[in-house]
Amino acid sequence: MQHRKIAFIGAGNMAQAIITGLVNHGYPASMITVCSPTPVRRDKLAEQYGIISRHDNLAAVQAADVIMLAVKPQMMKEVCEPLQQVTNFDQKLVLTIAAGIPAERYNEYLAHPLNLVRIMPNTPSLVGKGVSGLFAQGQVSEQDKKFAQELMQSVGTTIWCQKEQEINNIIAITGSSPAYFFLFMEAMQQKAQQLGYDSVQARELVLNAIEGSVELAKSQSDTAFSTLREQVTSKGGTTAMALEQFYNGNLPQTVANAMQSAIDRAEEMEKLF
Repeated sequence: MQHRKIAFIGAGNMAQAIITGLVNHGYPASMITVCSPTPVRRDKLAEQYGIISRHDNLAAVQAADVIMLAVKPQMMKEVCEPLQQVTNFDQKLVLTIAAGIPAERYNEYLAHPLNLVRIMPNTPSLVGKGVSGLFAQGQVSEQDKKFAQELMQSVGTTIWCQKEQEINNIIAITGSSPAYFFLFMEAMQQKAQQLGYDSVQARELVLNAIEGSVELAKSQSDTAFSTLREQVTSKGGTTAMALEQFYNGNLPQTVANAMQSAIDRAEEMEKLF
């Protein structure tokens, strides 16, 4: 991977995940700067990974080749406007991991035409198992696209979106989906505890069942999920009775509705910021 000076604006969980992945893959810590208003998180990252901690966003951006905007959508405009003083954005690559803000809006926030890539990661990036969707504005070079992809591959896998609206689909499929799975796991744990298992036992049983199912599906990558489901389900057996409850509750349509709601909200957010 090519080494460029990177400035992270924001020191939240996702910034930490990406910094961790970069450093663990041999990226020079001396070429990574993290900025945030309060020193607690950024100084902790600096101490842990040997990166640079700064309070001054403007100075960090001016010195960087790559800017990673890792702040919440509602804070983005406020964070970006002071950076309008930077005069050489045309020589920099700007990356953003915020949901719901169209690429063209950053041109307004920063008062410059940008080489910008929108990235939609997910929280498993914290353990190197993330999935990130990427969308590049038309003027972004192939070299810059390659850099953005390799950067995110340090925390998982990547997929390019050909149209910007596809980023919202990625939010529904991978960005938000860890919460779907955690909700299902939470419900299973609660029932296990009602059956008499303590919270630790219940959690481990659910985690091991989930992990085993995922590994089984990965080992049979040519087998459809529906076929894997059928292989567990004997006609008239216990699994069939359990699945009947899911179908009676219209689980497949509920999942589809939930994913569409995530897409709809992302589209609404595009009009707010």
